[in-house]
Amino acid sequence: MKLYFSPGACSLSPHIVLHELGLPFETVQVDLKTKRSGDGGDFWKVNPKGYVPTLQLDDGAILTEGPAIVQYLADRKPEAGLAPANGSFARYRLQEWLNFISTELHKQYSPLFNPNTPEPMKQAQRERLAMRFGEIVQAMGDAPWLMGEQFSVADAYLYTVLSWSRAVGVDLAAFPALQEYMRRVEARPAVQATLAAERNAKKS
Repeated sequence: MKLYFSPGACSLSPHIVLHELGLPFETVQVDLKTKRSGDGGDFWKVNPKGYVPTLQLDDGAILTEGPAIVQYLADRKPEAGLAPANGSFARYRLQEWLNFISTELHKQYSPLFNPNTPEPMKQAQRERLAMRFGEIVQAMGDAPWLMGEQFSVADAYLYTVLSWSRAVGVDLAAFPALQEYMRRVEARPAVQATLAAERNAKKS
């Protein structure tokens, strides 16, 4: 498998999942401005949507969209427990979280990364995100992970999105539970390995 990624982008989520699962894979870095991949290719030809993450399977099939990719990967090694069994209510709960993160968090950051967004709109986005952060804290309660006692692909996605906060002026200080959550995620060996790989990719 090949994971097309860009350091620090939302492709960090499946990158973490791949390390968690220990599946064989290679990475291809993508310049999101030029749409050129590290192997010299035209990324538009790999993914006409033009963004990461993109997963290329061994048979050449292409899968896009982070929530779909992480579930596909988790199902490749179900014994790792990163996603509940298909058809179970717990699986639908996982999908509920993935959709929430995608629509109510991930996309809410987009205006904050855009230098042309007026400051009043940026502030409104920060307030919207803060409201959603509060909802996450309440939903988790004392559980260590979004799905309870088991780390899942939803945690890899949430961690990825929350990691953008400082860069866009979103303060997590008001949410100590989320700060502690981030520390728990970062303590995982697979996450440390992924972050190191992406730091090295930035330097190259």
